[in-house]
Amino acid sequence: MREIRIGAAQFENRDGDKAYNLSRIRELTAQAAKQGAEIVSFHECCIPAYSFIQAFSKPQVLELAEQVPDGPSVNELKAISKEYGVAVLAGILERDGDEIYNTYVVVDGDEFIAKFRKLHAFINPHVSSGDEYCVFELRGCKCGILICYDNNIIENVRMTTLLGADIVFMPHVTGCLPSVMPGRGLVDPKLWENRENDPVSLRQEFSGPKGRGWLMHWLPARAYDNGIYAVFTNPVGMDAGEVRNGNAMILDPFGEVITECHVLGDDVTVGTCTPEKINVASGRRYIRARRTDLYGKLSEPTDEKPMTEPGWSLKKPNE
Repeated sequence: MREIRIGAAQFENRDGDKAYNLSRIRELTAQAAKQGAEIVSFHECCIPAYSFIQAFSKPQVLELAEQVPDGPSVNELKAISKEYGVAVLAGILERDGDEIYNTYVVVDGDEFIAKFRKLHAFINPHVSSGDEYCVFELRGCKCGILICYDNNIIENVRMTTLLGADIVFMPHVTGCLPSVMPGRGLVDPKLWENRENDPVSLRQEFSGPKGRGWLMHWLPARAYDNGIYAVFTNPVGMDAGEVRNGNAMILDPFGEVITECHVLGDDVTVGTCTPEKINVASGRRYIRARRTDLYGKLSEPTDEKPMTEPGWSLKKPNE
């Protein structure tokens, strides 16, 4: 890779309001460009929003989904990218025939670069899971994508690295969710509504085990173990009636946070990623030390079907 400045954005999306969400993508892309970013990344399904489709019937999800790369939202992303000279990565619901995917797209000006379909889809049973990794060249850098839950399975990050990625984009919709882990749980929406008068109470929730504290259990490890830059994005504010903590950030190959959003609202943070860290990262030494002759169990077929289950209860869809 080469030295490059990358933006990680967070914003409060509106359920099903693509025009509004694209307007926020446009504004935050402009802000990233002013800070010297060549690439800016947004969160999972940021164009239509995400969590609110849990109870949707298949016709409802199909109505929200679009073709990729020929749909109107991807065309709008291209226009935004071309206007500000910044490559843009954003999430969408993709319609492919009768199938629906949680997809992340990459555009650079008029050019459609890549798309990735979430490997572990679960938000709605009518959304299918993808079946392949995605590694691509962007602005002189080898990049990969893994969406939200995909990053919980450590093999996915290792495989993306082995396929050549130095930078892995990790768009999410997560945080402040029910869990059996100590200290985790929902954030009172009243704290979000009152954030201007009492920012301290909300920041304590976002920084604690419900939000950033949970992220720091695993996110630095994904970067450190593989010697990659991890670009984490996440919505902030209200999301289908629940509060999300944002904390968009970029971590370096040592697992250190090099830049992060701390604003209690829409924001973009831009950090410089350098190739020198890749070359000396401990994770790259560990990859070279692997004993692949010992790992047969990792890929051994089982009788059990893989199950993607969140640590919280999903709403049942309308038929």
